[in-house]
Amino acid sequence: MNSDAALVLFSGGQDSATCLAWALTRFAHVETVGFEYGQRHTTEMVARPRIRSEMRRIFRELGNALGEDHVLPLNVLSAIGGSALFAASGSQTFDTLSNGLPASFVPGRNILFLTCAAALAYRRGIWNLVVGVCETDYSGYPDCREDTVSAIGRALDLGMDAHFTIHTPLMHIDKKATWALAESLGGKALLDLIIEETVTCYQGNRELRHRWGYGCGQCPACRLRAAGYARYVAE
Repeated sequence: MNSDAALVLFSGGQDSATCLAWALTRFAHVETVGFEYGQRHTTEMVARPRIRSEMRRIFRELGNALGEDHVLPLNVLSAIGGSALFAASGSQTFDTLSNGLPASFVPGRNILFLTCAAALAYRRGIWNLVVGVCETDYSGYPDCREDTVSAIGRALDLGMDAHFTIHTPLMHIDKKATWALAESLGGKALLDLIIEETVTCYQGNRELRHRWGYGCGQCPACRLRAAGYARYVAE
């Protein structure tokens, strides 16, 4: 059992990149896992190796702390469908559904992600999971709430007869504080990496460059990221 190792759920977005940096400052060995679930673009997945490479450079004093990367196929989510985040949805809008949730909500996504990550971690003798969910400044997804994560953690412990610790560094901070956290972890080099390489845009836009990074500038994820950056640089 390796209590000084962690597995980071790493999408290639701003939040998961910040969580990866957080893990690299706290654990002797860090691995990453991403998921191919039929998302509407592959831009995040393409960005992941570049971000990992730069993370090694930024945190080079930590030696070989950044270990293996894993990618798991979870196309069952797109087979179920019903979300604007899937490539097959054809929807270019991200309106609110009749139940009040965003059209980008993927039912069960974080539950499945954490379950699969835990199963992978179990096989690799890793008992710390790091995930970038947040209930403070987020898109309204119920599976990002602390109560949900706590319930998943309890189920994983019971179902695998193990004891996982699920770390959620962003759970109680807003996007402004997420930018500040990144600076505190890796300085300007990490901020520049997040701006230049991470992908948060629902459209996967890499043509439009803003002060806060690349993106369409119109989807909910871009607006949230831009607003947080504006508050961050205003201080």
